Amino acid sequence: MGINWHTITAEETLRQTGSSIQGLNDNAVRQKLEEFGKNELQTKKKVHPVLLFFRQFFEVMILVLVVAAVISAFIGEVSDTFVIIVIIILNAVVGFIQEYRAEKAMDALRKMAAPTSTLIRNGSTIRLPSIELLPGDIVLLEVGNMVPADIRLLESHSLKINEASLTGESNAIDKTTDPLQDASLPLGDRSNMAFNGTLVTNGRGKGVVVATAMQTELGKIAGMLEDAKSSSPLQKRMEDFSRKLTFIILGLCAVLFFIGFLRGEDLQRMLLTVISLAVAAIPEALPAVVTVSLALGAKRLLKKNVLIRKLYAVETLGSVTYICTDKTGTLTRNKMRVQEVWENGPLLLAMSLNHDVKEKEGELFGDPTEIAMVEYAKEQERFERVKEIPFDADRKAMTTIFEKEGKYWVITKGATESIADMMADAAKEELKTREEEMAKKGMRVIGFATKELDELPSEITPEQIEKDLEFIGLVGLIDPPRQEAKDAILQCKEAGIAVVMITGDHPLTAGSIAQQLEIIGEEEGKIITGKELEAMPEEVFREKVEQLRVYARVSPQQKLNIVTALQENHQFVSMTGDGVNDAPSLKKANIGVAMGITGTDVTKEAAHMILVDDNFATIVDAVGEGRRIYDNIRKFIRYILTGNSAEIWCLFLAPLLGLPIPLLPVHILWVNLVTDGLPALALSTEIPEKNIMQRPPRRTDESIFAKGLGIHVLWVGVFIGLLTVGMQWYAIHNDGNHWQTMVFTTLCFCQLYHVMAIRSETRSLFSMGLWSNRPLLLAVGVTVLLQLMVIYVPYFNELFHTAPLSWQELLIVTGVSGVVFVAVEIEKWVKRKAVTI
Repeated sequence: MGINWHTITAEETLRQTGSSIQGLNDNAVRQKLEEFGKNELQTKKKVHPVLLFFRQFFEVMILVLVVAAVISAFIGEVSDTFVIIVIIILNAVVGFIQEYRAEKAMDALRKMAAPTSTLIRNGSTIRLPSIELLPGDIVLLEVGNMVPADIRLLESHSLKINEASLTGESNAIDKTTDPLQDASLPLGDRSNMAFNGTLVTNGRGKGVVVATAMQTELGKIAGMLEDAKSSSPLQKRMEDFSRKLTFIILGLCAVLFFIGFLRGEDLQRMLLTVISLAVAAIPEALPAVVTVSLALGAKRLLKKNVLIRKLYAVETLGSVTYICTDKTGTLTRNKMRVQEVWENGPLLLAMSLNHDVKEKEGELFGDPTEIAMVEYAKEQERFERVKEIPFDADRKAMTTIFEKEGKYWVITKGATESIADMMADAAKEELKTREEEMAKKGMRVIGFATKELDELPSEITPEQIEKDLEFIGLVGLIDPPRQEAKDAILQCKEAGIAVVMITGDHPLTAGSIAQQLEIIGEEEGKIITGKELEAMPEEVFREKVEQLRVYARVSPQQKLNIVTALQENHQFVSMTGDGVNDAPSLKKANIGVAMGITGTDVTKEAAHMILVDDNFATIVDAVGEGRRIYDNIRKFIRYILTGNSAEIWCLFLAPLLGLPIPLLPVHILWVNLVTDGLPALALSTEIPEKNIMQRPPRRTDESIFAKGLGIHVLWVGVFIGLLTVGMQWYAIHNDGNHWQTMVFTTLCFCQLYHVMAIRSETRSLFSMGLWSNRPLLLAVGVTVLLQLMVIYVPYFNELFHTAPLSWQELLIVTGVSGVVFVAVEIEKWVKRKAVTI
């Protein structure tokens, strides 16, 4: 409707909704049902599961693998075709499961709606399923009710509503009925409104429904949740890598075939050779290795209380440059605590008496603020409560009266400005000064005042009782920050990751917590509010967003805008949170992190990963694991592309030097099979580099070939190619019978030496420890045995066109291949020296 409901009177609200204090009549119900429909969250038309599954086959790498499978079948390599098809199907199944589970977020949102509501229709009070609520319905609210729609309040009797899941505000909100002047107030300050999905914690109230279904604030979040999408940096890098690799391979194969044609080679054999080379050059094991690496990382993280919902999230954390975090329950404990008291009398006794907290089986129930004061005051004297004046949002105070030694002791607590107005003494200025000091520290300040009466007046009213009071003290409460969160934030800074607090809480509270956690320093005290954010032009905000560290009183849409603005500045963003208001930004973020204990179902379904123990510090472990996984994937790519390029150079250089084609198609496929197999998978278990959490995050536009990987692939590939062709020249001129077997084995052993050398980009194998990756040693040993089987078992001699080598020939092959290990270790030594200079 476009109406700012909180700014108009109750009477005008009824008129605008076509209702009255008697509620809707039957005729109005029929008309509104046709106009507005059911009070349920809608979703976009879902993709059929079958279509969702087949959509997984249209990624670039998968299409490349499909081509590889066809080529393998064409040249008769049925086993290769089978393996590739299995990899394709497994990849599709994983992608399907992830997308299908992501769609459950909307189902979780639906579950938040209250099942039934009490309302007035035709002047009668009835109960109906909340799905049948319509704009104009008069709804009655009481303690324990989940608010079923967005409601403009008409009556409020000590009504308090917990809106933390929607706004991030940690305290229950006192509700009023008077119209508010500012149309741009954030949701948390619209005290005359009750919002769908929030919880009534105190008192009772009545209001008129002004929005249902997708028009509610919760519905708007659902709409944002549908639209918010993101992809991981690894997915983007893999797509870019796959496209480039495909064109390079096809180009080289065409050049090699043309050279063979010019040399007069047999065209059928050349065709089989280039097709075999294409199959060998395409790293068809890459999706499987990436998936295995991510799965192993997810398993390790589960032991550290991090549950990964989407595998790519493991690696994505290693790329994050910004962590945007909610305050309540994430950086803080989501439990109020008395932080400071200023006493001027029997404050502790007053705290222990003036409250509505109930105790059951040793556990306290009631308002979190009152519970905190009762726990702080501990056991005090007991007096009989004879009268009370409940809390009222207009008075902002609560009074209890006890019989004490024949007299009546009045205890009043409330907002400091209210207490000051009730006081008779001259402590008002000191009270104000102390209250300001506490408020600047981000505390919620409660004042206490008392008086004694010889007898009670006939009528117990605020006007009669709450006057001429004597001030006895102030209580400062705070939702305290987690110490482990502070340590984690410092580690994030050391890792080059900016931490940003985004909360619906009060600016003073947000600023105080941010300073305590060292998100900002005292000189960075500027806190930007949702109201200021709304007034800021979009282009100005985009320029400033990378410098801002604390946002207060922001709406769900603004949280989403903050994440989007950072992403538009080429940042990779993580968003943590626990409330419904966090869900859209969690889904939009490159990685969304939900709290496992306090997080809502909506948040968990929208998130990529869940902190099982709600401990912000576990994010640091996840960041390190993400960086480790990406490092290991780069090692696999470094290894496999170097081997593949060596095969290409071997086939390319030999004819140029006047030598015959050095390898048969079966040799190429075998080398590709054994080197792309166990050794490559074993690289995923490599230990993390020592400086992994002291490095800055990877640039968002960084190619997978960055930091020397492309150069390494090029020079080591050429080097292995030259060694192999050199072995071919030597063997032909010394023993023409075994030359092809020696070339074949040299190529295989070179790649095994290479995999041992690239376990670290800078550290020597000997400083890392030979036994620090036992799976890799086992994989290399098995691969050597398989190659020896091909050389020395007669059946395989016939199948692979090989011949047994003498021990001297095998020793020469092993020694020449080892030169690769020495060369790569020298490269790493040069890198270490360059860093120290």
